[in-house]
Amino acid sequence: MIAFSRRHALKLGAATMGASLFAQPAAALVKIVVTGGDFEPMPIGIPTFSSADPQLGAELTQIVIDNLRASGLFAPYPVDQMPLKMGDVNHSPEFGAWRQLGADALVMGTVQRTGGQIRADVRLWDVVAGEEGFGRSFASSETNKRRVAHIVSDAIYKTLTGEDGYFDTRVVYVAESGPKANRTKRLAIMDQDGANNRYLTDGGSIVLTPRFSPNGNLLSYMNFSGDVPQIYLLDLSTGQQQRVADFGKMTLSPRFSPDGSHLAFSVTTGADTNLYLMNLQQRNPMQLTSGASINTSPSFSPDGQRIAFESDRGGSQQIYVMSAQGGGAQRVSFGDGRYSTPVWSPKGDLIAFTKQKDGQFHIGTMRPDGSGERVLASSYLMEGPTWAPNGRVLMYFKDPGGDSGPQLHTIDVWGRNERRIQTPTYASDPTWSPLLG
Repeated sequence: MIAFSRRHALKLGAATMGASLFAQPAAALVKIVVTGGDFEPMPIGIPTFSSADPQLGAELTQIVIDNLRASGLFAPYPVDQMPLKMGDVNHSPEFGAWRQLGADALVMGTVQRTGGQIRADVRLWDVVAGEEGFGRSFASSETNKRRVAHIVSDAIYKTLTGEDGYFDTRVVYVAESGPKANRTKRLAIMDQDGANNRYLTDGGSIVLTPRFSPNGNLLSYMNFSGDVPQIYLLDLSTGQQQRVADFGKMTLSPRFSPDGSHLAFSVTTGADTNLYLMNLQQRNPMQLTSGASINTSPSFSPDGQRIAFESDRGGSQQIYVMSAQGGGAQRVSFGDGRYSTPVWSPKGDLIAFTKQKDGQFHIGTMRPDGSGERVLASSYLMEGPTWAPNGRVLMYFKDPGGDSGPQLHTIDVWGRNERRIQTPTYASDPTWSPLLG
């Protein structure tokens, strides 16, 4: 069973958005690594960041604590257990007291407003070795002060795990409200932790399956405005919407290529549904599959060379992989049940999927060749996996049934730490943005 353990390892400090505060180089740091067996989250001390505005310092500190705890990899100490309630970024800590507490790592910070920005000066320490991990400055616009805390969280995560974080990201989803038999469905966007929620469409038409472009500036989605559902693009910076093309037939399941230049999607003709690939500049679609079957839900490999998709060409819904230019496809799902919604991991090592078996839905992962299948979560109804940009956390929606409705949840790739993400309405079809630049 894959899990985590803690050990000391030589690790350089993470590159971050700010300039270096201190001259000392990064040193030997305690580091979370994948090894095997059960593990306990890394104990970490995060005293309240000092600030001329104590409320601001406390607020940003709490966001960092919540982010790291939510990852399932860290166990921040409650404030009443720590030997120091407020951090001092300008002085070395009393390591003996923190070692006696059992902390492996320690974060000190100072927050200030300057020139229309929020700036956080932060130091990360290896308590056991008594050495500094990094000392850096992080800044963001005062209009979105929460971003500073997310950027700090990503830097801590990367330094102590060796992988990019995922906290400074957003999620777009379908917000569902109203009677169960006739729900209004709008696109909504929020921070990955559920904060700063706002609506992108007015609910005048049903929208489904939003998907971020690789640079995070565009969304593709399915719009039921008009007689035939069509694929639209939404520019997040301007709010402008445009229909991709008028096929006169139902188009669905759009997904951007890794370089953002192409869109893969499905077109339904009679009882058949086939995959197409279209250059977004030339708008000249190329058919990738053919035959009397339903082929849909395309997802590119990170290098753009292959596409995973679902098809019933063999008699039931299964996952196939083919060249991004079409041609022969290889079936990769062979477990019991029906497989759908394949989504290639940003790291390229896994494909997430939905499986229906024994009257339940399951979210799982497999390697691109179909080996190593792992079911992560199961429920009455759950679908729509989407990857965090570091490829180590999945978000999906789950409907408990009855009079309730769909809700967003996250879980890590080891099947640990399932958490509900709070939204103002019922929520489905999430799509996770890349790290914000």
